[in-house]
Amino acid sequence: MSTVVIVVIVILVLALAAGVIVALRRRREREQLERERLAQRAEDHRDEAETHAAKAAGLSEQQEARRADAAARATEAERLKRQAEGAERRAEESAAEADEAELQVGRERERAREHGRKADDIEEQL
Repeated sequence: MSTVVIVVIVILVLALAAGVIVALRRRREREQLERERLAQRAEDHRDEAETHAAKAAGLSEQQEARRADAAARATEAERLKRQAEGAERRAEESAAEADEAELQVGRERERAREHGRKADDIEEQL
């Protein structure tokens, strides 16, 4: 019986060894699949990062163009403001000159009336 026990023990040990080998292979396969899955996820994230980086670069270019446009518009607005201030000054000067001319017209008319009266007085004396 001892030979039978030894054979059974050997068969059990071989079965156990076969089970351990199968379990180790499955474990390695699962680990390999997990590594592949993680590698794929990492690649997907890298692709997404590149997409976002490209989009950020494009938006940065747009932002720089808009800043340049805003600066140009601010410069133009400042130029137009100075131009408007000059035109306003000239308009005020013209208005002051018109007021002065109006006063002068009034004085000249008064002088004309005065001279007209003097002429009438002289004609009456004739």
